[in-house]
Amino acid sequence: MRSTVPVFDSVTDLADAVGVVIGTSDWIEVGQDRINGFADVTDDHQWIHVDPDRAAGGPFGGTIAHGYLTLALAAPVMEQVLHIGDLGSAVNYGLGKVRFPSPVPSGSRVRGTLSLLAADPVAGGYQATFELVIAVENADRPACVAEVLVRLYPTERRAA
Repeated sequence: MRSTVPVFDSVTDLADAVGVVIGTSDWIEVGQDRINGFADVTDDHQWIHVDPDRAAGGPFGGTIAHGYLTLALAAPVMEQVLHIGDLGSAVNYGLGKVRFPSPVPSGSRVRGTLSLLAADPVAGGYQATFELVIAVENADRPACVAEVLVRLYPTERRAA
């Protein structure tokens, strides 16, 4: 079950929480169907991802998720753990440093922990820099560590 995560009343309140661990998501299953679907969408059908027979003799003893599939799990993790009361929009602004220290074997479960590293004012809102750590269940090292940059804009308030 998901841990309790803070709810920020405003984008400004979030900006005041630099250095805080925002939360950890529920476990997400990374099965072969998800891996195959990602391969189809991205046209990346490398055998290490989609050929269980060949991958069984490979370096990981089976198929593994694409690194970019693991990174793409940032979206459901952030959706689950980041709650801002007056958020009008959140715009993906890009990534800073991204690393894939260990593989995600097919059939494993992962979860993400999100921390706020920085929140810098931009026109109409803030640019937040989050650290996202994707952990594999029962693994010693994370599968992905990334700086995720998001522009956060509060709901527009119109004068009455």
